[in-house]
Amino acid sequence: QVQLVESGGGYVQAGGSLRLSCAASGTMFSILTMGWYRQAPGKQRELVARITSGGITNYQDSVRGRSTISRDNAKNTVDLQMNSLKPEDTAVYYCAAIRLISGRWEYWGQGTQVFVSS
Repeated sequence: QVQLVESGGGYVQAGGSLRLSCAASGTMFSILTMGWYRQAPGKQRELVARITSGGITNYQDSVRGRSTISRDNAKNTVDLQMNSLKPEDTAVYYCAAIRLISGRWEYWGQGTQVFVSS
């Protein structure tokens, strides 16, 4: 099992920055790619960014150029630096990980709220 705990959400004005952090614990050898999802009110959960164990990254178009995902395999952490935040970035952000055996996003954190005011 893998446990994921997020931190760093909060309230910020448009144009501001936030850094989300995720601390992972448990059987770390069982996970591959880690990433951040978000879910805004009334919308489906969507992938924001992901990073492989080797450091390859992918971003959703709406955050590319404004966000950076990073991973420290030694510390079992994955961070998401978000800059130039917009009101439409308001959502609950979830840390997630793909389980090696299934290849699916099976591990999830509890989520951290990000609110961007206009």
